[in-house]
Amino acid sequence: MKRNPKPKNGPDNELTRLAVDLDLTALPEALPDLLERAEGDGLSYTDFAIALLRTEYSVRQERKLSRGLKRSHLGTIEGIDGFDFAARPQLEPRVVKELLNCRFIEERRNLIFVGKPGLGKTRIAKTIAHAACVRGHSVLFANTMQMLEDIHASLADRSFKRVFSRYTKPALLVADELGYEGLDSRHANYLYRLVSARHGQGAIIVTANVGFSRWSSFFPSDSQAVPTVDRLLDRATILRFTGKSFRQPGEIHGAPLEE
Repeated sequence: MKRNPKPKNGPDNELTRLAVDLDLTALPEALPDLLERAEGDGLSYTDFAIALLRTEYSVRQERKLSRGLKRSHLGTIEGIDGFDFAARPQLEPRVVKELLNCRFIEERRNLIFVGKPGLGKTRIAKTIAHAACVRGHSVLFANTMQMLEDIHASLADRSFKRVFSRYTKPALLVADELGYEGLDSRHANYLYRLVSARHGQGAIIVTANVGFSRWSSFFPSDSQAVPTVDRLLDRATILRFTGKSFRQPGEIHGAPLEE
């Protein structure tokens, strides 16, 4: 026997209208199933209320994470599943996994990843940054030189404050490939101002292709290098990436170049 259709001004319809008016955007679509479950399982008032609010909360969290990942510019995330820690003798898995709890962000400390290209620095940095997004932290990933060029270009249209704020506001900034290119005096100045603005206020993950002994080589002068590096390293956790590069050619044709 089919049930009689409920009137448009019935309690179900009012629940839907109230959900819409209260901007509970997930509930209108979920209400029929929730009501059927409540009737079929005999849910208590408390359990039904929890089911309603949990549905809305879960959808909002998913949307928040989606927006956060989009704004982060992280791109593809490989994660640490399948990462060959054995090939990185100075990189301890437990240390990386501990960093996934993102306590360093709450403590406003930096992470410095140092090693030659192709050793997985960016992959681990993105993995940690993704974990930060999942935990609700605001994140921004940027190539260091492109970031500094972006800040410099903002002077032309007088948007410097807005652009500079884009890099100082997130709880976590990932500055990838520091030292890949040398800095001129302007770039070094922007980097110093950025690091100073975030010092003690927000966390930075830096990936660098050269060791600390050579950091001064990509700054125009020691007077610009020392205060910037000093602030970056203050209370920072340093991870050294060693071993052979993960990047290998797919095919090799012909004799080696050295022969």
